[in-house]
Amino acid sequence: MTINLNKGQKIDLTKTNPSLKKAIIGLGWDTNKYSGGGDFDLDASAFLVGANGKTNNDLDFIFYNNLEHSSGAVIHTGDNRTGEGEGDDEQLIVEFSKIPKDIEKIAITVTIHDAIARAQNFGQISNAFVRVVNEETNEEILRYDLSEDFSVETALVFCEIYRNNGEWKFSATGSGFQGGLSALCKNYGLDA
Repeated sequence: MTINLNKGQKIDLTKTNPSLKKAIIGLGWDTNKYSGGGDFDLDASAFLVGANGKTNNDLDFIFYNNLEHSSGAVIHTGDNRTGEGEGDDEQLIVEFSKIPKDIEKIAITVTIHDAIARAQNFGQISNAFVRVVNEETNEEILRYDLSEDFSVETALVFCEIYRNNGEWKFSATGSGFQGGLSALCKNYGLDA
């Protein structure tokens, strides 16, 4: 049975789901009908951060040009350039046992590619969601529908998966940034 979360809610992942070894983090969205002239290309990313809230280096940033963390703990399944169709638009796979000990949190984010040049923002996006699926059983464990009305934001932190007393938890974050991928990179300690 899927648990539906609201913004700000936190829930245990591994303690109450001991069989959860590998999770599929599915992200999806729709674009509103508008005549902006350009296609939307949204990109999922993961920032693996330490206790200081920052990445250790560029390799802790998983995105369409760096699809797999060196530990194998986080794998991006590939860039979907249109977001067409039902279901997940992009996915990340997290294998909890492979996450390095110095990583305390994985921030799952979505940005709009070339948002400024295309005059696009998350105010033009609807039905955004993130869900966690047990890869072994294909059971959806939880879902967070981002129901907020965003306007000028070009990057969002959808959720965070974080370590707590040796277990992993999920936080429904839903916070927006202006400045796209560059702003997110700076937030997590990378040079844009």
